[in-house]
Order: sequence, then C-alpha cells, then structure tokens
Amino acid sequence: MVEIISRRDGPRREDDALRRIIGDNRATITRLADHLTGGGYSASKAPKQAPKPQGLIIHDLGSGRPAEEPHPVVRISLNGRVILVDENSSRQMHHLGEIRVRQGREVFALATVENGFFAPVDAEIAGMLAELDGCVLEGEEGEQELAAEVGKRLGLA
Repeated sequence: MVEIISRRDGPRREDDALRRIIGDNRATITRLADHLTGGGYSASKAPKQAPKPQGLIIHDLGSGRPAEEPHPVVRISLNGRVILVDENSSRQMHHLGEIRVRQGREVFALATVENGFFAPVDAEIAGMLAELDGCVLEGEEGEQELAAEVGKRLGLA
C-alpha cells in the first residue's frame, strides 16, 4: 500500500484521488503484475503451507563429551588480554585483566570497575591479584613472568 505523508493534517485531495484510482483498478494492476512476473506476484501473496514431515524424523544431537575436571591455565592473548582458560576444552573461565601501555610502559590492569572494566573479576580473585594491579612488565619475558605469577597466586602452579 502507498502511504503519502504531507505536512498538513489529513490527506491531500490528490492523495485521495490516487488511492481511489489504485483501489478501482486493483484487479487490472494484479493481472499486469502476474503477466510480468509469470504468476509470481499472486503466488507470493498466497499463504504458504507449512512443510509436513514424511515418515519418522529422528534428531540425534549426541550426548556430548564426558565432563572432564577443568584444568585452568593462565594465558595472555596477542591483544594483551590476561585470561584463565580451561586447557581441556579451551574455554575461557575468567577474564582477569589486560596489559595496557601507560606512559610508554606495559602495565597489568586488573579487571576491576576502577580500571574501566564492565565485567569485573570476582572479589575473591581480585583479592588474590590486587598486588599485581599496575605492576610494570619488564623486558621480553615480562608476559611469561606475569602469567607465572598470576598462576602462582591463584594456586595453579
């Protein structure tokens, strides 16, 4: 349907005339549309039937892998995120923080509201890692040392 919006309240005289012409000639317009589309216009307007299953349909979603005891490991991603990952399933368990550059130095920022994180780390984990918040990473081995220290403080090593 054509909807014409004007600045005045109510429809314009031309709009009413156009709607009346379209309404009076609806059958001709439909016949022309069917001729041009090979019947596709009316077919698209017809209600569609829902597909009916034939025979017995079985969906076997499987039982999944047996639940293994998680084996947490601290990882530092290429974009500087410090995360706790289950080594068995490679799923992230906790986002601990990230490595940020402050005044030209790489610094560990713990995932807290004060550091601008929307989803802060649990209070228990934050208590264990609070001393590492703001520590400077020195040299090329700084990331490995940070991961080892975080793992040690969380009792993973």
